[in-house]
Amino acid sequence: MYCLQAVIATESVLRELAGSVTEACIVPLGQHLWLLPMTDALFDMVAAAGAPELDGKAPAGFDRLLRACSETGPVAYVEAEYFGGAGTQTAQVWDAGKTVLGPLFLAEGEPSPTSGTPISQALRQLGAAKGNHVDEFSAVGLGRHRDTDDWLSPRNQSRPDEHAT
Repeated sequence: MYCLQAVIATESVLRELAGSVTEACIVPLGQHLWLLPMTDALFDMVAAAGAPELDGKAPAGFDRLLRACSETGPVAYVEAEYFGGAGTQTAQVWDAGKTVLGPLFLAEGEPSPTSGTPISQALRQLGAAKGNHVDEFSAVGLGRHRDTDDWLSPRNQSRPDEHAT
């Protein structure tokens, strides 16, 4: 099984987003991108009661926070859930306070579009390139862990106040 709920952007964008959330940890990926796993605690902290929900499992009102955060650089919200090769993906990207991609949804059993899966398209929007890999998903290392919580291993983590200048 593979399960991921996360925000992806550059380190500086994610540090701004995670700065006031003590439970937030960001993890380096490849190609200068970082990942903020959506833990239950983070989900509860950013959910806004009564706000419209994003597609997928994202917290209600989270799009407002991502839109505001995107004023400093592009930011993507991604979800994937696979079991035995079958599953779903969702992705959306904001930049300069506006949605620039999506929301994209790939349903179970639906063939991947020629432009790539929703997550690969979102990563491309953030500047990732597939290079010699199958796709951008593989190129940045999203296959490194099988579950969102696995990204939170102490050896992977970087707290928002680390590396501050």
